[in-house]
Amino acid sequence: MKETTRKLITWLGLGIALLCSVLMVVFAMQNGDVKDLSAVKANGLFDATFWILICLVAVSLIAILVFLCIKLAANFKQQKGYAGKFLMLVGIVVVVCLASFLLSKGNDVSPAIMDKFDISNGTSKLIGAACIMVYILVIAAAVSIVYTEIAKSLKK
Repeated sequence: MKETTRKLITWLGLGIALLCSVLMVVFAMQNGDVKDLSAVKANGLFDATFWILICLVAVSLIAILVFLCIKLAANFKQQKGYAGKFLMLVGIVVVVCLASFLLSKGNDVSPAIMDKFDISNGTSKLIGAACIMVYILVIAAAVSIVYTEIAKSLKK
């Protein structure tokens, strides 16, 4: 029964992902060459696609959070010391976020784009911080993959 439920949830998740992908393509095609969104908003397909997409993303986020909480609760019960490792990981993520925010200059978005989309310096600083955080996390992931592979090959 447990395996059947897992397969059903997997196929349901894949179906939702496929539906989201199709709706994103429809949504992008609706907004492709239009300069004024009022012409697109008059189209009923735009509204339906937009709200279905929002609902599917919300359902996906709720499912992710629920299954994450279930998995974390199971790990806290089963493994000794998991809470300390988890808190250390959360602390590392907070430090990376803080470091990337402090490294961001605040002028990470070009002035033309800032004027066009009415972006403030604070928003520009947040955009730069997000970019720096992605760079740090990608580099950390690459280093950890290389380290793991080297450590594995040296053990053999």
